Amino acid sequence: MVTENPDHQSGAKSVFEGIVRESNLGKSVTSLEYQCYEELAVKEGNLIISEALNKFDINYAYCVHRIGLLNIGDTAVIVLVYAEHRDDSFKACRFIIDEVKSRVPIWKKELYVSGESEWLQGAG
Repeated sequence: MVTENPDHQSGAKSVFEGIVRESNLGKSVTSLEYQCYEELAVKEGNLIISEALNKFDINYAYCVHRIGLLNIGDTAVIVLVYAEHRDDSFKACRFIIDEVKSRVPIWKKELYVSGESEWLQGAG
């Protein structure tokens, strides 16, 4: 992952980090399991990054979503955007995570303290 300014022209870096939380909709969560259709997920994710680069005045964008079993506090998804100015950086970061959650074929199952589990709609 790029953590340093990749071109030294950017004055803003926006980061979104989605983290596994311990409760959702009143249920105590022990972990999350993500699955995906990898070939299509990578293709759609790259398309979303390309769209962000064309739609906003940004210099660089990156997104990765983890797959598999994640524990409370683990990072599930990260979006990183560099731009000359913060407004485009913020907007592009929001656009990317919203599009990833709605378009990329990633499925999330919550595992609960009760021993039950449930697949949720979208990766959201």
